Amino acid sequence: MTRLVDVSLFLLLAVLWGLSFPAIAVGLEYLPPLLFAAIRYDVAAVLLLGYAAIRVDDWWPRGRHNAAAIVGGGLFLIGGNGLLFVGQQTVPSGVAAIIQALVPIFTALWALFLLDERLSPIGAVGVAIGFLGIGLVVRPDPTDLLAGDTAARLLVVLQVVSVALGGVVIQRAGPTIDRVSLTGWSMVVGALLLHAVSLGAGEIPAVQATAPTAVATVLYLGIFSTAIAYLIYFTILDEHGAFEAALVAYLIPVVATVVGVFVLGESITALTIGGFGLVALGFALLKRQVIVDAVGFTAFVGRP
Repeated sequence: MTRLVDVSLFLLLAVLWGLSFPAIAVGLEYLPPLLFAAIRYDVAAVLLLGYAAIRVDDWWPRGRHNAAAIVGGGLFLIGGNGLLFVGQQTVPSGVAAIIQALVPIFTALWALFLLDERLSPIGAVGVAIGFLGIGLVVRPDPTDLLAGDTAARLLVVLQVVSVALGGVVIQRAGPTIDRVSLTGWSMVVGALLLHAVSLGAGEIPAVQATAPTAVATVLYLGIFSTAIAYLIYFTILDEHGAFEAALVAYLIPVVATVVGVFVLGESITALTIGGFGLVALGFALLKRQVIVDAVGFTAFVGRP
């Protein structure tokens, strides 16, 4: 691909995923959170597996390693996202997106236990700075963790922990199935889990669940910010590697915050912005060698 196409895909992915947070905020006015999340992945699973059935030779999962990856991805990577929908009932879009920047940091921590990877002293400092940053974003009250929207923000942090665990579980399982098929099947597992939990929680969609706005948010999330976005993500991943693909996490909060503030009327504090800066700094320290090897964006933008 040319440099222009590379950068265009990167920016498009940031926009598609960044807009998902305001879309969730709007959809939650019409749909209960867990059911909303489940339907999102219903739509995306059908599209991704339909695409895989047409374009991928061996899209049907076979073998223990693929099954382990699909179950782990479905439970933690997809199912865990239900916590995001619950949390975003009170957490602003931009704040929820900023918390997602912790995914690489929690991934490194899970890798210590499940993949026997090592963390250098500078990397440990990066992790500590990242946690300091997220402390500024969440700002928990030790005397009352249920005060304000602190509990909801902690739910979003737990979602990040779950997503990071899912990624490491998949890596440990060592799947051989195509990535698009793996994601589609994981979404089937995750959607079934979310439907079950939604049913157990007694969620019942109201009459307004079929309103045009509700349908539009479900279709946007299922088609654009999930199915199409994942295809773009895998394209970047295959062309440039995991590090360059992970950098999109630091543009997503910008998109989500701008739309949340100027379209939805949400507010974001200077402490939250400062916390995001510390999380980004922590990521830079954690991945400093990869950054040096890649020479910033040079590896990403590619050769003309």
